[in-house]
Amino acid sequence: MNTVNYTKVIVSELEQTLAKVSADELDQLVNAVLKAEKVFVAGAGRSGFMAKSFAMRLMHMGVQAFVVGETITPGIGKADLLIAGSGSGTTKSLIAMAEKAKSLEAICAAITINADSKLANICDITVQIPAKPKDSESTEYQSIQPMGSLFEQSLLLVYDAVILALMDKKELNGQTMYGQHANLE
Repeated sequence: MNTVNYTKVIVSELEQTLAKVSADELDQLVNAVLKAEKVFVAGAGRSGFMAKSFAMRLMHMGVQAFVVGETITPGIGKADLLIAGSGSGTTKSLIAMAEKAKSLEAICAAITINADSKLANICDITVQIPAKPKDSESTEYQSIQPMGSLFEQSLLLVYDAVILALMDKKELNGQTMYGQHANLE
């Protein structure tokens, strides 16, 4: 198969996967972001890169958004939201973060393949992305892509869809958000 055809297969996989994401679950996440004083995002590996992209767009909207583990990240509290992205829902560092956030009375959201995972069970909100787990060949979800690529790509698109929903609710557009864009270059 040539490279262009691979892109077509990837897009097809994304369309099939994202069509199965619950609108109600996404609405719960959007509403939680709207209510939060501060939003904290976390993820390991490529899921962490997607979380950082999401935090950047939240910042462009004027939301106080932070990436867990960065040196300038403040403490989380009662009026705050932690969003953790983990395909498996078993990433130990994210489970520990969610447990700590819950102990401090923050709201927690998990975005995961496994809605029955330990992370999902700790969290108040779960958004399930039905994709192939990175460590499983036998699953109802199939992908030609390696490991967790389909989940990670879907995660970025879910985050971008949340941004669009927030923009709509806050009556923002790309031009108004551009004012928050870095300008030190």
